[in-house]
Amino acid sequence: MSYMDSWAYMIYDGSEEQVPNIDGSIPQVRATGAGITATPIMNEVCTKYGVGCGHRGIASDPKNQNWIQGAPPVYLNNEAPLTSRSLDALACAIRSCCDQANSRFHAMSKAAAADSNGGVVVDDSVLAGSSSVPSAPNCLLTATTTAVMAHQDELCSRNMVVSASTLLRQYEAVNGGQVGRDAGKNQGHHLIVSALDAFLDNGNEDESGGFTDAQVQSLLSVCNTAIENPLLLYHAGPTYHMVSNSAILLCHLLNGMYATTTMASAMKNSPATSATLGAEVQSQMFDEILDTFLSVRKLLNTHRRKLPVKLRCHGIPRPSLHGPLSQNPFVSGGSGLNGSDNPATSSSYVDLGETLMCACRGCQGFVLMACSPCVAAERAKKAQEQRQLEAAREAVRGYGEGLDMS
Repeated sequence: MSYMDSWAYMIYDGSEEQVPNIDGSIPQVRATGAGITATPIMNEVCTKYGVGCGHRGIASDPKNQNWIQGAPPVYLNNEAPLTSRSLDALACAIRSCCDQANSRFHAMSKAAAADSNGGVVVDDSVLAGSSSVPSAPNCLLTATTTAVMAHQDELCSRNMVVSASTLLRQYEAVNGGQVGRDAGKNQGHHLIVSALDAFLDNGNEDESGGFTDAQVQSLLSVCNTAIENPLLLYHAGPTYHMVSNSAILLCHLLNGMYATTTMASAMKNSPATSATLGAEVQSQMFDEILDTFLSVRKLLNTHRRKLPVKLRCHGIPRPSLHGPLSQNPFVSGGSGLNGSDNPATSSSYVDLGETLMCACRGCQGFVLMACSPCVAAERAKKAQEQRQLEAAREAVRGYGEGLDMS
């Protein structure tokens, strides 16, 4: 349930003010102290983190009326099933990442507003009225952020993902692993762990595009798993969004490799040196990543058209039709496009500026990596206009049709 709730948390950017009031249709669960277990150790855990770990205690907690938030109650309950504890830890990490994205967007919006206001810092009360930024400060200091800040060593996103992975491995060890009839049973669970593991990796500036080898392998694993098992996109929770954001990171990776690496075919007449051999390896790696990206892009854009506009993640643009070699700045001996000495004429292999961005700020952050505050604010506004256009076309064409990205 908490993993499903983390999807709603993403859709509404963690702002309970945006959630429709359903108390008239579904009454709140009556508050009770039954959530405190009789086990002394569990009583200590509940007191330390300020949560109830029993079913009724979780459901009746006032802060959980829209979605489970704060410290992960199921994860903290050592008596809960291992897979349930693992998913609750992942849900906590997702909520924490959403809160961090809201904070970054709020800071970028303030910087952009100050830029356009001659350097004068804009007050939060002015930004709160804008539809393009979180409603400060209510959306920034959430129950999850408060819990994570109070218990940073235990509840930070990175540690939550590591703990979730450990719990999943323990479950598979107890149940004989992924063999025989159970092979592939937990593929969706592993996909979530791999995606978050890649998202939370700090990267390496010495690697291609700033990605570590482990990060690249995790991204490829996520996308290949989705390609082989398309029904995983229908998982309850933000699985579809994670696959979409993994594809966006592959775009950044392809652009980084395209901008920094000499293609092997451009050096085919050179002596066989370590540099040329390295270029050949990079070229093969580029081809593999491109094949994966093209496949997962088609899958995601097809799935996207089946969803209501509010629930759609990114509409991912196609790569350059000219191909990497025809635009390779190293081809024909020049430093710019097609041998030109003007580097300003070169372009990205995948133009992420053409992305139809998701409404979730947490997802938008993947597209807007390394953008200046002004550019990020402008592109977020443009994405909102594009979503309105999509909604208008939906009204004309009927449900299930949208912009054809394939």
